[in-house]
Amino acid sequence: MDNIYLYMLIALAVLAVADIVVGVSNDAINFLNSAIGSKAISIRTIMIVASLGIFIGAVFSSGMMEVARKGIFNPGSFYFDEIMIIFMAVIITDILLLDFFNTLGLPTSTTVSIVFNLLGASVVMSLIKIGASDAETIADIGNYINTDKAITIISGILLSVIIAFSVGAFVQWISRIIFTFQFEKKIKNFGAFFGGIALTSITYFIFIKGLKGTPYYIELSGFLKSNELLIVAIAFFALTTLSYLFQKVSQKSILIVIILVGTFGLALAFSGNDLVNFIGVSMAAYHSYEAWSISGIDPTLFSMEVLDKKVPAEPLLLFIAGGIMVITLWFSKKAKTVAETEIGLSRQNDTHEKFKPNIFSRTLVNLFFGISSSLSEVLPKSFHDRIEKSYERNNAFMLSKDQSVDAPAFDMIRASVNLMVAGILISIATAMKLPLSTTYVTFMVAMGTSLADRAWGRESAVYRVAGVINVIGGWFLTALGAFLASGVVVFLIRWDKVTMIPILLLLTIILLLRNFIKHKNKDVKIDSNQLKKCESSTVQGIISESAENIIAVISRTSKIYANFLEGLSTQNSDLLKKSKKGVAKLDSEIEDLRDNIFFLIKNLDETSVRGSNFYIIILAYLTDIAQSLEFISRKSYKHVNNQHQKLKFNQFKDLKEIEDRLDLLYKEIIDIFNSRKFERISFVIAQKKELIGLISVKIDTQIERTRSEESSPKNTTLYFNILLETKDLVNSIMNLMEEYYDSYKK
Repeated sequence: MDNIYLYMLIALAVLAVADIVVGVSNDAINFLNSAIGSKAISIRTIMIVASLGIFIGAVFSSGMMEVARKGIFNPGSFYFDEIMIIFMAVIITDILLLDFFNTLGLPTSTTVSIVFNLLGASVVMSLIKIGASDAETIADIGNYINTDKAITIISGILLSVIIAFSVGAFVQWISRIIFTFQFEKKIKNFGAFFGGIALTSITYFIFIKGLKGTPYYIELSGFLKSNELLIVAIAFFALTTLSYLFQKVSQKSILIVIILVGTFGLALAFSGNDLVNFIGVSMAAYHSYEAWSISGIDPTLFSMEVLDKKVPAEPLLLFIAGGIMVITLWFSKKAKTVAETEIGLSRQNDTHEKFKPNIFSRTLVNLFFGISSSLSEVLPKSFHDRIEKSYERNNAFMLSKDQSVDAPAFDMIRASVNLMVAGILISIATAMKLPLSTTYVTFMVAMGTSLADRAWGRESAVYRVAGVINVIGGWFLTALGAFLASGVVVFLIRWDKVTMIPILLLLTIILLLRNFIKHKNKDVKIDSNQLKKCESSTVQGIISESAENIIAVISRTSKIYANFLEGLSTQNSDLLKKSKKGVAKLDSEIEDLRDNIFFLIKNLDETSVRGSNFYIIILAYLTDIAQSLEFISRKSYKHVNNQHQKLKFNQFKDLKEIEDRLDLLYKEIIDIFNSRKFERISFVIAQKKELIGLISVKIDTQIERTRSEESSPKNTTLYFNILLETKDLVNSIMNLMEEYYDSYKK
């Protein structure tokens, strides 16, 4: 029976590696986003600098390991058997929870996850112990949980959200007023001074304050405390001088150096602060097993007071963990998915918005604009004009949404502020041995600087704020999910260790593999029928590029129509639901095309106004097609889902005849547009009268059936709806063909 604890320890060691992978995939990209978003430096250089920061930062983790050992619970109140169950539950739950958020592409907090996992697991184990005791009540739970420390940690995490956002917004606002968006000239004049402040701040807080989290601080504490101001002054003078020399010699902006050093510093701070989240539990489990194995005491009777003692972390294990973090950073696909969320929300230009607006985002945006308008009226006009001048941007050219994705998300001023502020805040927390959330800090700093930089304008504010609300909501979900899930797992393992541990481990492996395969397939899958935005600047170019979209819409129309008819005939609500989703996706893509009209017109040649007119009309007809399909799919799904009578055999026969005739039309259109033989469109248009006539005959036939034999009002209504909307569908397709043919002839 004692071997089970050895197996648990081995499992915890393996799971620690998995925890590093899923944790870094979600968290580590936070210190890369500023450098990546500004595109000031090559990706390769950024990754190398960040990797060095992670390795060096590993030595800063030793002090933080105490959080996993005794930060949340009182280890002396538990026995070895109970502690191992807690640790096993925590790491299993942590892995699954973080991987879930990685798959969604949402940044969450590894710190919050591990803290609430530990809290949930230890609370449930405490309740089990209290329930088995005749002398204890629920009021005695304070004997098991380190409530003061837990409250301090949780409040520190929550407070970081407000502080990071506020400080980020304020520093960025000041920086933008000083340097403006046309900062190149001012950076040449004042860049050395700015570089001195930024680099001194990063150096001081990361390399000096950060030493407090390491065993080496004792040797240096006396010297550092007595010469703190002198060190800062010397560092400022030296770094200001170096910044000046760098700009003069290299003729490059000091902002590049700030971004490089800031990325290094933030990576170092990340590793020092968050490594505990990945290996702290497993290391605590190892120390627990080591102490119990030499004690000779029954595992259910061996008190874990040993965890109250400070144990130095093994440097070898720290560097191995750092190596795994670096490898994950370089190769994780999910890390890139998470990064896209934060960069998208902070992008200066308009782009494809990932989130939909909601009542909360609209309310906050309206409130913000109201406050902004009130302040504008109160502030002196000269001061207001000075601020507005600082925010003037060069709009000599307009980027399309697709082009803006490839362009820098923001400039180097904002990237520097992001890194400087986030690095300082995280380093302070590390020095205080407080597991402040790296994700919360970096994300909220980025959002604060975005607000101050007016990246959330009238065109994007409701979407961006909705995104921030969704991310913050995910953080609360992380805390609640971690607490409940770890508690449930503790209960299951406590109930039957021998059975439940293998089952839970197998379930973890299956879920991880499933999510990995699903995300990989999603990443590599290319939908040939995906609608593509037109980027041509000429009429003929627009006609040619639009041809691919015509093929895609007609192909998907054929499939959707066939699916709905099959779903009706077999009363298959799942197939009809799938048909509805297909229509919704098509409509969403057409809407994206409509949203890009502004950028298309801006990019057109002055002589190509006709091209934009053609494109607008084409999109209108595509919208009509999608609306007809949506109506048919929705009505059909509602009919079947409500268990109404099936359509009669003759009705299906008539609809099948129409579908077969439409299918021939679809194939002909696809062939014409694939071969680019647009002159043949006239033969398609000639079929309009025949098709409309066929549908009209079916309508007349149903009228006769209704008068003589039809007995179901719902059945009859649905059938007429399908026929009439199919008629509108044919008209929309023919109008589309006529417009295309007329423009081609011109």
